[in-house]
Amino acid sequence: MKNYKNTMQKSVLALFVLISASLFVGCSDDDDPPTPVNEEEVITTMNVTLTAAGATTVTLQSQDLDGDGPNAPTISVSGDLTANTTYAGTIELLNETESPAEDITEEVKSEDDEHQFIFVSGGTISGITYSDEDGDGNPVGIEFDLTTGDAGSGSLQITLRHEPKKPNDGTLADAGGETDITQTFNLTVQ
Repeated sequence: MKNYKNTMQKSVLALFVLISASLFVGCSDDDDPPTPVNEEEVITTMNVTLTAAGATTVTLQSQDLDGDGPNAPTISVSGDLTANTTYAGTIELLNETESPAEDITEEVKSEDDEHQFIFVSGGTISGITYSDEDGDGNPVGIEFDLTTGDAGSGSLQITLRHEPKKPNDGTLADAGGETDITQTFNLTVQ
């Protein structure tokens, strides 16, 4: 009977040592801390201002005050662009769910290495070039130049990508990342 007790005590002790060792190994304190989550910005409004010498300033706006709600964004274009002209463009992003509205453009500027506007033009919009860059020399797009061709119609799609691949070839496919906001504006060139 003593043999059975000794065997039992040894088995319980061995089981205790095995459980203790696995807990000790599983609870090491050298694990990396979790990566902080960068919450996505709420962007309700995109304002684009296009200015050129001798031409009327044109503003483009996409405003979606209910965010992911049932209503589509309200799109407005203040006027026609002038043919064969280069416009200096600037983009302003706002969160108008807050009062006063939060200027998201400042956050994009401070995290410029993590953001890039991608431009897709069509029709009589003959070209877009970046006028600003991040600290590594990669384009950002808060400031840009837009060149018009002959009179006609055109389109301009503006997409803000979060954490795109940089450098990239300026296309959405190559940039990757996540879309923070995208809008297409239909334009008339006179």
